[in-house]
Amino acid sequence: MKSYRASLCVLIGASSYGIHASVVKLGLGKGYSVPDITGLQYLFGLVMLFAAFLFTRKVKMTAGQVASLLGVGVFLSLTGIFYGMSLSLIPASIAVVMLFQFTWIGVLIEALYIRKLPSKKKLVSVLFLWIGTLFAGGLGSSHGFDWTGNSLGLLYGFGAAVTFALFMFFSGKAARNVPTFQKSMIISLGGILVVLAVFQPSFIQQPSEIVGMADFGLLVAIFGNILPVVFFAIGTPHLDSSMSTIMGAAELPAAILAAMWILHEQVAVFQFAGIVLILAGIIIPQIQPGQKKSFS
Repeated sequence: MKSYRASLCVLIGASSYGIHASVVKLGLGKGYSVPDITGLQYLFGLVMLFAAFLFTRKVKMTAGQVASLLGVGVFLSLTGIFYGMSLSLIPASIAVVMLFQFTWIGVLIEALYIRKLPSKKKLVSVLFLWIGTLFAGGLGSSHGFDWTGNSLGLLYGFGAAVTFALFMFFSGKAARNVPTFQKSMIISLGGILVVLAVFQPSFIQQPSEIVGMADFGLLVAIFGNILPVVFFAIGTPHLDSSMSTIMGAAELPAAILAAMWILHEQVAVFQFAGIVLILAGIIIPQIQPGQKKSFS
């Protein structure tokens, strides 16, 4: 797969995860709890991915491959759990800035893995992403925030950043030759095992409730589980993990635009400026190689 197609897949996966935030807010507005929303996301996601798995190509897997994919699912589910806990303790603008520390964490993980410093263009890209996140996340609107008194919320937010960076890293390296839907199904299985261990969704005690939750369950599963997992599984094996991390920053602009269109939230001018900076940070690594090639 060509790198631009792989980048597009990661962009789609990240953007769908950004839209997922607005879907979650819709669910909360309808009275669903965070454990129910998270449980529905992974339950319906696993069911739909299993259905796709039945009708697509399969390969025999080793125990090590299965374990590695289950681990990828654990990192993804922990991201959602940590981020949800962070949102419950600190303002959303602060929580999203903490989550988006995954950009430099992902670049650092890649540098440690290959034992080589990041290129200048990647460092410039991360700088654009980091500054853009401060603006797009509306950090300026959180004046007077007590950083020391909200250390637990900040810690959860940073934990979400670490686990999301690890998800991006291992998503591109675990079981690379396994078909997409087979890989995605096992990742989702790993995710739901963690969710059920941490949370106790109401439908576990009363399975009959699942029927009434089906419409929302399908919606939250599509944007929070299926599209991100499938498109990351397609794209990340063809990119280095730091590039996948940079492409993953599309999540925040998508989240802001979705909140504006779906939830009719007000978006400030400086937040649009942040979106522009983030998009610039995403584009920088893509443009420069093409420019060099055209002069060769």
